Amino acid sequence: MRWVVLLLWLVPCLVRAQGNYEIQVYGSETVAPQSLMAELHSNFTATGEKDTLDGVYPTHHQLHETIELTQGINDWSEVGFYIFTSTQSGHGVQWVGDHIRPRVRVPESWGWPVGVSLSMEFGYQRAVYSPDTWSWEIRPIVDKIVGPWYIAFNPALERTVHGPGVADGFTFAPGLKVGYAFTQVISAGFEYYGDLGRVGNFAPRDEQQHQVFAVADLDVSPDWEINFGVGVGATAATDHLIFKAILGRRLHWGQSGHFR
Repeated sequence: MRWVVLLLWLVPCLVRAQGNYEIQVYGSETVAPQSLMAELHSNFTATGEKDTLDGVYPTHHQLHETIELTQGINDWSEVGFYIFTSTQSGHGVQWVGDHIRPRVRVPESWGWPVGVSLSMEFGYQRAVYSPDTWSWEIRPIVDKIVGPWYIAFNPALERTVHGPGVADGFTFAPGLKVGYAFTQVISAGFEYYGDLGRVGNFAPRDEQQHQVFAVADLDVSPDWEINFGVGVGATAATDHLIFKAILGRRLHWGQSGHFR
């Protein structure tokens, strides 16, 4: 457990947020072949930015609903697709953008002591929701189950492809999840999301983004994913209070070619 303690110690030192559309720390497992994972991410910013800045809508009282569809390719790869939406007083329901995310993992047959996978995410967001309209993310994923404990670390690198952030090059955006299984159904813990800024030239602390969520997961069935939590921002650059929920359902292809 020494490396777990080390990760917990590093959290205050780690610090681009996920835009509050898909607030999730990934595990290393990929969706099985002949299976589709359909998820709805619902995130409400209760206390956020209240002013329009550089043409970007304020985040205060925005409800973000994201549809994520992930298709298993084989035993070690998958591809995911996201549809981002936002609902806010004065703007109604808006389409925000789309991303695509292929991912591969180290097969279990290799016998590695930790789960390891790597995702590449590329996509577009409208300029009224992000000045950086096209972006690319490289997300390594490492996780481990130790008794009732679950730990996942996502040291992501993000790069703007079109927008003012191009000049920043790659930025460091880590995510961390630590959970404890109290029963076979209920586990709880925390998730951390941050943005240190440019790799090699980190932003001043008050310009970095830090979010910590108290979360719970319900393992009601192997075919369902249920996660919910409440998060707070620790810096002025971070939305202060966010509620989030994920509801996912695994669908399997039958021999007839229909889902079940």
